[in-house]
Amino acid sequence: MKIAMVGSGYVGLVSGACFADFGHDVVCIDKDPAKIDSLRAGIMPIFEPGLAELVTSNARSGRLSFTTDLAAGIAGAAAIFIAVGTPSRRGDGHADLSFVYAVAEEIGQHLTNDAVVVTKSTVPVGTGDEVERILSEAGLAVKFAVASNPEFLREGAAIDDFKHPDRIVIGTEDEWARSLMREVYRPLFLNKSPILFTSRRTSELIKYAANAFLAVKITFINEMADLCEKVGADVQDVSRGIGMDGRIGAKFLHAGPGYGGSCFPKDTLALLKTAEDYDAPTRIVEAVVKVNDARKRAMGRKVIDALGGTDAARGKKVAMLGLTFKPNTDDMRDSPAIAIALALADAGVAVAAYDPEGMELAAPLMPGVEMKANAYAAIDGADACVIVTEWDAFRALDFARVKGLMNAPVLVDLRNIYDPAEVRAMGFAYSSVGRV
Repeated sequence: MKIAMVGSGYVGLVSGACFADFGHDVVCIDKDPAKIDSLRAGIMPIFEPGLAELVTSNARSGRLSFTTDLAAGIAGAAAIFIAVGTPSRRGDGHADLSFVYAVAEEIGQHLTNDAVVVTKSTVPVGTGDEVERILSEAGLAVKFAVASNPEFLREGAAIDDFKHPDRIVIGTEDEWARSLMREVYRPLFLNKSPILFTSRRTSELIKYAANAFLAVKITFINEMADLCEKVGADVQDVSRGIGMDGRIGAKFLHAGPGYGGSCFPKDTLALLKTAEDYDAPTRIVEAVVKVNDARKRAMGRKVIDALGGTDAARGKKVAMLGLTFKPNTDDMRDSPAIAIALALADAGVAVAAYDPEGMELAAPLMPGVEMKANAYAAIDGADACVIVTEWDAFRALDFARVKGLMNAPVLVDLRNIYDPAEVRAMGFAYSSVGRV
């Protein structure tokens, strides 16, 4: 089957490469000529483990190609996926659907064969209705249907998530579209991946509800971490204790500096706006957004406290290890590192940083931060070292070397990757999240 993927960003590129690996004929379409030229040359626009190899092998086999010409790209495609960005709209927090609707209009101008148009982008309830209206008003002489097929990909593990999904959600009331989407996902269905068919609006809401619920879990355990510090409990044991309950589960119960990335911040905000529009406020999600925003700045104050307080911290230097919102990605969107660096700068603290993948994207977002070539270069001359992102490269630091490079052996572990007793035994003043 020929599949067209309109949008060659994170979701479109990963999905397109995986569909091609299943044996489909996939064309990835993007308006950015530089991005398309880079992809044809095997240069990825994002860092995702295994993606470069997957793209290169399928492009070499002829199953995956790239173009800026939408008309040519969708010609003959039985399924056309819309996988463009839906960032928060500046000013009101609603999802910006201008890219989605622009693609729908262009499809309406060039579609010459029967096809199912599928929204892969994360979109609010009712977006599929508007896409259908746009296509209907285009006066198409061919058969079409509009379906919703949200993605559930974790950055850093996207390929495995696509090929071994917990579930595949497809929203459409059209039986022809359901049949075609079964064929699209037949390779996964044969591997027993569950497919959930729903109405289109239900499918659109599932994506937002899932991300909001995960954001709630993260924020809940972060608040429990704060309580643990006050009462002398250990948040990691609390997490294990409640995570063993099958009704709760252990995932997303890791205390830290707050969530960030391309999904949770914008999707929780978009869900709030949708709920307001329909007069069905989601108070829990509203609280989660506020608590998470405040937490990032609070982590900066935690580092300042480790330096001895506001007066003592001024003029000192902090080494930040990890800048991306999570490991195994170069994504800096809403990373806690940004707010932490700003809090330190406001307190007169100099910051040197190292991240294995994120420094190029981080530099313009953190102009006052000095980027270093490696972790030890960032640590050299620092009065405190803070672990912001739990990259594997930071899990086995040479602490004897670290102690020798620092002005003062102070370690602030915002990801709880070290054993407090072991670090303190080596002469460090150590603080973490939710542990005494």
